[in-house]
Amino acid sequence: MYVVYLLYSEKFNKIYIGFTSDLINRFASHNSLATKGYTIKFRPWKVVYLEFFDDKNEAMKREKELKSSRGRDFCKKQISFNK
Repeated sequence: MYVVYLLYSEKFNKIYIGFTSDLINRFASHNSLATKGYTIKFRPWKVVYLEFFDDKNEAMKREKELKSSRGRDFCKKQISFNK
């Protein structure tokens, strides 16, 4: 199973969209384990949206959609809903 996720850093008003097959470890990486990369600069992150897929290609396709301008609008709505 694959998960497309939306993270939000309230402190920095930043969003991050990704996909993984291991959400727990990936979230831990974003929030504490990683020592390099984009997400370490904007900690802490919280999960505000998830979508589950059986197929890796479908998850990758949805991640790409969420990173588009229409997808970003959708993400902003999810963030405002979860505040």
